[in-house]
Amino acid sequence: MSSLKTIHLRQGPLQYLDQGRGQPMVFVHGLMADHQLWVPLLPELGQGARCIVPNWPLGAHAMAMKPDADLSVPGVARLIADFIEALDLRDVTLVGNDSGGALVQMVCARHPERIGRAVLTTCDAYDVFPPPAFATLKWWGHVPGLAWVSAQLLHHVPLLRRLPIAFGDLTEAPLADDLIEHWLKPLRTDAGVRRDVRQFLRSVSTRFTQESGFAMQGFNRPVLLLWSTRCQHFPKRLAERFQRELPNAKLQWIDSSGVFLSLEHAGQVADNIRRFQLESVLKEQPQGKSCAM
Repeated sequence: MSSLKTIHLRQGPLQYLDQGRGQPMVFVHGLMADHQLWVPLLPELGQGARCIVPNWPLGAHAMAMKPDADLSVPGVARLIADFIEALDLRDVTLVGNDSGGALVQMVCARHPERIGRAVLTTCDAYDVFPPPAFATLKWWGHVPGLAWVSAQLLHHVPLLRRLPIAFGDLTEAPLADDLIEHWLKPLRTDAGVRRDVRQFLRSVSTRFTQESGFAMQGFNRPVLLLWSTRCQHFPKRLAERFQRELPNAKLQWIDSSGVFLSLEHAGQVADNIRRFQLESVLKEQPQGKSCAM
């Protein structure tokens, strides 16, 4: 696995993996995760695409952003667009999961200039942001010290990690303890990281997902929906509504109750994304030209 690179944006430093060659894909994880959420996809996708996998400032990032950075929900969407522009990426496939899927929707709605297509995998949408089981996370943004206390409890009492309000329902099999520890460490040890995630959580509201869902009805570029069939947090009705309302959406079900499909169904997720990107790029090619991927 390649080492992380660092880019310095006006909002602060951002670490990212940059692997493979070809059409660019940029990945967006959600709260309390990092680039490792997407790593299982890279061996297959990196054979024909440039996979760029940042650690977004959503609680598990090792490098805090500048104190004056706008890390509200719209601010992080702007950060994603700024990152894509800073690397001069064009015709990007933007891939999101969990709360990162809500951010992908906002980028497509507000900053679509460099986005060629989008992939939404089991994520926040419409009236779900956050899911009811995680509504208490919003208190991290309002109660001083609560994020630190929560991270310490999850660190010292591993049984709490298995609760549905923590990491328990994000995958069907239990997440590895070392991965959870890796995701918790920045929140436990860095006041700047806690400041970053508090700012994001203070602004979380279904107003943004409702607005983005409506705005994406005008997003006529291809959208792939990879959705769990039995997820309690993000029910099937969200994907079905996207399929009805978006002008160019394809829905593919994955038999799972989890949210982190890239960890448990990496082969299926990667294969669907690879075929989706190839098909959409070929359709956009002028007749008589070929596209090597």
